[in-house]
Amino acid sequence: MSVLPAEVQGALSQLLQALSSPDNTLRTQAEEQLNNDWTPNRPDMLLMGLVEQLQAAEDPSTRSFAAVLFRKQASKTKKLPGTNENKELFLTLGVEARGAIRSKLLEGLAREQINAVRNKIGDAIAEIARQYVDANEMWMELLAALFQASQSNDAGMRECAFRIFSTTPGIIEKQHESAVQEVFGKGFKDDSVDVRLAAIEAFASFFHSVTKKAQSKYYSLIPDILNILPPLKQAGDTENLSKAFVSLIELAEAAPKMFKTLFSSLVSFSISCVQEKDLGDQTRQNALELMATFAEWAPAMCKKEPSYTSDMVTQCLSFMTDIGLDDDDAAEWNANEDLDMEESDMNHVAGEQCMDRLANKLGGEVMLPATFTWLPRMMHSASWRDRHAALMAISAISEGCRDLMIGELDKVLELVVPSLRDPHPRVRFAGCNALGQMSTDFAGPMQEKYHQVVLTNIIPVLEAPEPRVQAHAAAALVNFCEEAEKAILEPYLDQLLGHLLQLLQSPKRYVQEQALSTIATIADSAESAFIRYYDTLMPLLFRVLQTEQSKEYRLLRAKAMECATLIALAVGKEKMGQDAITLVQTLGNIQQSITDEDDPQSQYLLHCWGRMCRVLGRDFVPYLPGVMPPLLELASAKADIQLIENEEDALDQEDGWELVPLKGKVIGIKTSTLEDKNTAIELITIYAQILEADFEPYVADIIERIALPGLAFFFHDPVRVASAKLIPQLLNSYKKRFGDHSPQLMELWAKCCDKEIEILSAEPAIDTLAEMFQCFYESIEVVGKSGLTQQHMEQFIQSVKSSLEEYQKRVQERVEDKADAAQAGVEEDDDSLSVQYAIEDDQTLLSDMNKAFHTIFKNMGTNFLGPWERLMPFYQSFASSSDPTQRQWALCIYDDVLEFCGQQSWQLSGEITKALIRGMTDENAANRQAAAYGVGIAAQKGGEQWSDFVAASLEMLFQITRVPNARSEDEVFATENACAAIAKVLHYNASKVPNPQQVVEQWLDTLPVVNDEEAAPYAYSFVAQLIDQQNPAVFAKAQQVFHHIALALEAEMIQGQTAKKVAESAKAMVTQSGINADQVLQTLSPDGQATVRSYFS
Repeated sequence: MSVLPAEVQGALSQLLQALSSPDNTLRTQAEEQLNNDWTPNRPDMLLMGLVEQLQAAEDPSTRSFAAVLFRKQASKTKKLPGTNENKELFLTLGVEARGAIRSKLLEGLAREQINAVRNKIGDAIAEIARQYVDANEMWMELLAALFQASQSNDAGMRECAFRIFSTTPGIIEKQHESAVQEVFGKGFKDDSVDVRLAAIEAFASFFHSVTKKAQSKYYSLIPDILNILPPLKQAGDTENLSKAFVSLIELAEAAPKMFKTLFSSLVSFSISCVQEKDLGDQTRQNALELMATFAEWAPAMCKKEPSYTSDMVTQCLSFMTDIGLDDDDAAEWNANEDLDMEESDMNHVAGEQCMDRLANKLGGEVMLPATFTWLPRMMHSASWRDRHAALMAISAISEGCRDLMIGELDKVLELVVPSLRDPHPRVRFAGCNALGQMSTDFAGPMQEKYHQVVLTNIIPVLEAPEPRVQAHAAAALVNFCEEAEKAILEPYLDQLLGHLLQLLQSPKRYVQEQALSTIATIADSAESAFIRYYDTLMPLLFRVLQTEQSKEYRLLRAKAMECATLIALAVGKEKMGQDAITLVQTLGNIQQSITDEDDPQSQYLLHCWGRMCRVLGRDFVPYLPGVMPPLLELASAKADIQLIENEEDALDQEDGWELVPLKGKVIGIKTSTLEDKNTAIELITIYAQILEADFEPYVADIIERIALPGLAFFFHDPVRVASAKLIPQLLNSYKKRFGDHSPQLMELWAKCCDKEIEILSAEPAIDTLAEMFQCFYESIEVVGKSGLTQQHMEQFIQSVKSSLEEYQKRVQERVEDKADAAQAGVEEDDDSLSVQYAIEDDQTLLSDMNKAFHTIFKNMGTNFLGPWERLMPFYQSFASSSDPTQRQWALCIYDDVLEFCGQQSWQLSGEITKALIRGMTDENAANRQAAAYGVGIAAQKGGEQWSDFVAASLEMLFQITRVPNARSEDEVFATENACAAIAKVLHYNASKVPNPQQVVEQWLDTLPVVNDEEAAPYAYSFVAQLIDQQNPAVFAKAQQVFHHIALALEAEMIQGQTAKKVAESAKAMVTQSGINADQVLQTLSPDGQATVRSYFS
């Protein structure tokens, strides 16, 4: 029975008819009436009327349409009067109206007999349920109704119940766990396939909402879930089998360990599905994806399963041979000029991607034996598809297997290189692909050891008869050359550029474009060695830029711009002469000619201008008025966000969009806009960095519109990072223009400082927060002394305090997770990579935080000590932590307190002395180094109060220099810092040292200092002092001391006035002692001898 007046029911009925009318005019009028009258003015009548229609309308299509419209209207947001709060339309209704609508929805669901309509009503119920869950409110009747529906005699009703569960698993409360198990258990054994599949999907969704601790209660259901699959395969029901695999993939991501006891059977079944060609590509790929998901989330479990790796590698390689089926001679492939053709749904691509993932997760020890069981055979197969697959497999696994393959590169190259002469073009293409990938994954050794093998074999491929092979050989050269040093490339430049110039004459434009990219990369790596090719190449590039104006040549011109500007960077302004100005003017003309939004030249131009700024320096300033406006427009762009109503629309928008599910809807964020914004901000940073004072006219506007808002641009992490890197450069521009502590600089800094401190409390991403701390300390470095007010320092400490509290919570969570995992018998390496990344992010954060403290102490001195003391409880905890990195953070900040607060540091002496004593005997060399440095600084800056402590520390400092392998790479910095610290104690606190002469004699044996540039000047200045004082200990070991001085001069550890002074004293010692200086110098390298002799000439 309707609760609405008849006239309202009639009006709504007419509205529904009009909204579904094929007449555009009628439909548009109805939409206006809905949006401008019903929704804002009569939401209660609208929603009640719609729910009555979905419940009672005679026509099924009306009921279905009413359910869809109800769901959309109920989820619209409405601003509550007199507040800034937005609520979804349904939740703005009164309690009574909401209750009535809920009841009618459940009645409508129970009454509906047609499955398609029932599912639409179910979607409407799920939307209302979601709103209640999000608002932390309960819909008490719903769970009971769904439990009841899941036991219905009607299979369609049972399926619908599980569909609602899958969209709103949050409605299931903890107290219903046993009932849930029973419902799902029945669902998995249901007579109807559709119900069984809906139950799996609902269970996968529910599982993502369950805490990790609660998950194990449901492990007993897994056999029932897996039993659903074999009958589907036997029946050849590929569509439903494919759906079942998708749900299992979700479960495997959430809790792979729940499959542990049945993993062997699941591997066998999944592999049998991958092998079964009759099941169709999508089902086979989903089976493969399920297995790959286990590798990503439970690699240890996969490694322990005997057949897993060999079966997976075999099936991936088999998939990879599924290529070019109707194109045996590759004629169609070679004729195709759409090189970006979408192939992501093809079997061979699925196989390659899976191999890459397996290698990255399982590593070389597991993957290489399984893969190389096949590869030599495949490489010598008569089938080109086998040879092609083997080469693509090498490309796929090289990154993940890098550590083991790098030692076997000569053997891998023996397999790959002959393929460059294969009779089949696609095999040659794959050979180029493998060499290109290896050049990146094994960067360094590939270029240094194997340049001759690679280049002499790939350069001839540039003459291949097939344009696609030519282009891919040139592309592989990009990978090789961008990682190669100038000296390696120089002997090959004639050959390389001769062939690439030939490719510029190719009739295929994509070949010309690739040749230009490769030449640009070679110029970038060859640097000044490229000068001799300048006069040949630059006129060609000018010809392309100035004559080829038609639309189809836009990308070619863009590549020519890139090439010309990279050559300009390589050869420099002097070589270019007037060409530099001509090039800039040509770029300006191209910029003015661009009219289409999708013109690729726009993107390339941004980077080209940046390069020309680096080439011209201050001479670029006159061109800024033309360059800056489009750049500023991109950099100040707002996020392009759209609300996408349904999944079909979302799929249409996937390219260039990031789709984010939010409250039952899909939010689309246009990522290409955000990437352009990020690029523009990075380029502005380059201009500010290079032009400094000359960039000042743009600074205020950029700070206001781009940089400061960019710090809080939460749609895109890279934009926030780029903004953080930009601000110090803009401050520096003002500093260079107006001077240190100028009113203009301080006014700009006041704006920046407030925002920078504010963002330290708001930044959600840990890696980005580290960048924000870096921005803050780099800004202070620019502004200099007294750049912070007392209020700023207090606010900064408050932000740091909250960051440290969050850090401690994360550390505690990791400890608890590790304990839970150990209790559950989880193999440690399953989560080790993600945990390791999280630990590294935290280490970077705390490191940058410490650098901020260092910079503030350096510039604010003792004024910062009071505010910073609020953080002492954290650093006391760090100083005694079992984590060596935490101990290091504490020691480093205590060193800063000693260095920049001098005698006032004594007020913290209780904590600092404890940390330094522990640090000097720490098992970690970096911590011994920090502690030794601290003792030296206390001797140098601490004054009388610290003198007893530092004198008493001498024996511990000597112990640091005597540890096993004290001069090894890991230990040498601790050794050298201890040496310098002893010198400082003897220089500044000799009166407190018992028997100082004996200490000096021992100390001379702790030299040389040839690695630490900070420690060396103190150590050798003290040596010079001892020589000048005619200390007998020095003259007793004159030859040894002179050798140590020579080593320091050779290593350029001491320079400038310090080096001159030390050399003068050494000269006097040589003369006085009569040692054979030439004989000592013979032990040095020829360059080292020349360096040292220059000081004694």
